[in-house]
Amino acid sequence: MVHPTRLVCTLLAASLAIPASASPKAPWVKGPGKRPVTRREAAINQSRRDQPWNETDSCGTGVSNYTVKAPKKNIWLGLTEAEVAGITEFVHNQKSLNLTAVENATNWDNSLLLVELMLPNKTDALNYFDGGGAEPARHAHIEVDHRASVHNPAYLDYIVGPLPISNKTTVEPLAWPYTKGPGSSHNYAADDDARNDFMNNFGAELADITRALWNGTAMGLDNDTMSIWGIDPLFQEDGRTISWDTFWNNNNDVYDDSTLLPLGLFLKPDITGRDPSQWSNQGVLYNGEFYDTIDDFKSAFYSGNIQTFGPNEDEEWGRTDQRGPVNPTDWQSPPMLIQPAGQRFQVDVEQQYVQWMDFEFYIAFTRDTGIKLFDINFKGQRIIYEIGLQEALAHYGANDPVQSGTAYLDSYYGFGPYAFELVNGYDCPSYAFYLNSTFYADETTRTHLNNICLFEQDAGHPIQRHSSSQYVTITRNIFFTVRTVSTVGNYDYMLDYTFYMDGSLHVTVRASGYIQSAYFANNEEYGFHIHEYLSGSMHDHVLNFKVDLDILGEKNSLQNVSFVPATVEYPWSNGKTRNTMKLEKSFVTTETGIDYPYNSAALFAVVNKDKPNKYGELPGFRVLPSTAPVHLTVNAAHWAERNFWVTKQKDTEPRSSHPFNNQDVADLVVNFSKFVDDESIEQEDLVLWINAGMHHVPHTGDLPNTVFSTAWGSRINYHNGNVTEVATFGSETIQPECTVDLRDSFTDLWDYTGDVVVRKFPYDPNDPFFNTQSIVKRDEDL
Repeated sequence: MVHPTRLVCTLLAASLAIPASASPKAPWVKGPGKRPVTRREAAINQSRRDQPWNETDSCGTGVSNYTVKAPKKNIWLGLTEAEVAGITEFVHNQKSLNLTAVENATNWDNSLLLVELMLPNKTDALNYFDGGGAEPARHAHIEVDHRASVHNPAYLDYIVGPLPISNKTTVEPLAWPYTKGPGSSHNYAADDDARNDFMNNFGAELADITRALWNGTAMGLDNDTMSIWGIDPLFQEDGRTISWDTFWNNNNDVYDDSTLLPLGLFLKPDITGRDPSQWSNQGVLYNGEFYDTIDDFKSAFYSGNIQTFGPNEDEEWGRTDQRGPVNPTDWQSPPMLIQPAGQRFQVDVEQQYVQWMDFEFYIAFTRDTGIKLFDINFKGQRIIYEIGLQEALAHYGANDPVQSGTAYLDSYYGFGPYAFELVNGYDCPSYAFYLNSTFYADETTRTHLNNICLFEQDAGHPIQRHSSSQYVTITRNIFFTVRTVSTVGNYDYMLDYTFYMDGSLHVTVRASGYIQSAYFANNEEYGFHIHEYLSGSMHDHVLNFKVDLDILGEKNSLQNVSFVPATVEYPWSNGKTRNTMKLEKSFVTTETGIDYPYNSAALFAVVNKDKPNKYGELPGFRVLPSTAPVHLTVNAAHWAERNFWVTKQKDTEPRSSHPFNNQDVADLVVNFSKFVDDESIEQEDLVLWINAGMHHVPHTGDLPNTVFSTAWGSRINYHNGNVTEVATFGSETIQPECTVDLRDSFTDLWDYTGDVVVRKFPYDPNDPFFNTQSIVKRDEDL
């Protein structure tokens, strides 16, 4: 599956060089005609043909100078190893925090969860970059898992600084970036170990039935064949904490397909408070029937009053090995990308600074949301101060309480820790340039090698072209991509920031991996029946991005240009009206949420009203989706209610979400709805909060893995859709050992003909190309 809604930011009112002026329809469109080739043109054509071809013995050996020194220090880069070590020691010495080393901490101790850079405020950053000011003071953001509390275990946010550690450094509760005030959220995961034991006790109580139904058990033993887990977030109803859980078969091999193996038996534990002796089970659900107690369920089962079904088992259908007959051409190496003249972009690895063509920018990386880009300049002017993922919501629907109660907020799990090394030649072209990322976990810093790739690529289609009877003009569409992949649980999210030579920036999110499925019984209205006892659980993906555009400065407005039908009487229409269409131009005046209009009959652009171009038009960036976006309503994710939002930039509103918004959903750390408070946004510093996503109804083609192409056009429940039937592409059997002849990679443009006419009447076999028109004449016609 791919989240196809790309954030496409297109430069408006740009000055582009046109290779040739437009001309009327070519003569061959209007009727017969022929343009003779002049002697001068013929001589030029021949001389160009005679120029020696530039050959090379191997691919990509002409490596250009790909290093560059960043003009300014990357103030978003992250903490150094020394800084992290100093901060960790410093906060452990703060008696008020009462920290225990992670390796010794129990469920009743406080421990340090996170140490990372507190990103500088935009006002301080611009003062440094544009105003000649000092580098912003460095501070750290830390998170403490405060479990040394009987009644209120909590996640707590603090700010530590200034850095480096000195007698001026302090630890203070972090409040100003959060709508709640001090960053704190009730920790409903404080007793996960006790909760697992609690659920395994029910597994033991039901072991006779699970053996009878599925020949397996979930009792917390090493030889268990099943697990019990359930909803996220937990239900919080009438002051009680409810966790619906269900039985799943375990995968018995290396394949991570357990989310394809639901078994259809559900429990309703009440886990209110921290004393497991006060916890209880409130019911059992099986095949659409609810039972108040486990005893009631057992009684019905043994009396034969329950219709039972079989298990979803870990077998070949859930594995990604090659299966089925192999296409004879699989053993040949497929087409591949090459970089014949070496790298054409420059990188300051230490500062994570990149230059490509007219673009330059800085890269940052965080634990919660992974990669961000800052200070994006095009042709020497800043166009985007910040762009980056804020949150990813996966909201499920089904007949059962687990799927219908699941709404993952993935920043809780983190995109950063699961951004693993990319597979060269598969995730990225074999010539890609790689960067590493570092994040904090369990009082260690971890570095994932080669998990950010940078590369140029040909789009496979030109960025512009036009042909006529006299000329053809065409430009290759070469783009530059920054890519990372995060495997958050069962899904692999591939995130691209793609830059185009015309100044456009596309943000694309794709997803593959294993679906989280539902048991098939009674689920017909919520998903397709995709395997023997399996239903594809319908769900929505919505990913929120922050886009802080600065168009010729920070003072901008949001323009709405609508396409409207109109009936107009013109001076030339002899008193009659004509049905036509017009543009209605307006501006969004206050902070608000916006849905893209029906039929895409409007465009929205961030423009600078104070700096029109020489034609009086407003320069800016248009924002549009590549396909129909989605939105939905979840209390912990108010940003998902509309396609995009526009707000006034504030240093106190740096993020639309918080990783612990999935904990205390009634008392959010960051409540995005409070960002939108009707302030004026005309010629102000604007931030767009844009959603990308899709509705996903899994089908047989999503087994074993969802494929990246699903949203663009694919089979649905046709055969099994298994891409693993085409697996190796010769990578393991035939390693090509040859020199690539680059002459086939470069087209002799002077061989372009353009048009061939074969005369049919009267037909002369001795001169079939009589009166042929072509842009470049054949030699014998010269």
